[in-house]
Amino acid sequence: MREVMTKSMARNIFYGGSLFFIIIFLGLSAHSVGYITSQPTHQTLDASVVAGKRVWEENACINCHTIMGEGAYYAPEVANVMKRWGVDDDPEAAFEALKGWIESQPTGIEGRRQMPRFDLTDEQIRDLANFLLWTGTVDTQNWPPNDAG
Repeated sequence: MREVMTKSMARNIFYGGSLFFIIIFLGLSAHSVGYITSQPTHQTLDASVVAGKRVWEENACINCHTIMGEGAYYAPEVANVMKRWGVDDDPEAAFEALKGWIESQPTGIEGRRQMPRFDLTDEQIRDLANFLLWTGTVDTQNWPPNDAG
């Protein structure tokens, strides 16, 4: 190999390397899109789940809770909360459990983190419960690593 790199050699290395990494990027992008669209959960979205996501966002639940690992680590992970509560197969039981939990806040237990009381309508609580039920059906590839989040 030469001791000195010419301009044409540097240009060829730049273009060759750029082309190589562009091909890698496009291949990984295609793989990601293929994987995401192959998941059945995007087909189970309905208006109630979308409205529940809106309730989640409008009340800034992510400022305290995590969902699928995203958000603050102040309060528990909620992607699998309906499974932990044992109501992941019954939407009405999920609604009742979530409604009871929200209406009991703040608990006033000394030394425990307190969730603020949100004045949500029954429809908003039902939508939020449906959203949390839906998040429990997403294949998170074993996240969170334990049941408690």
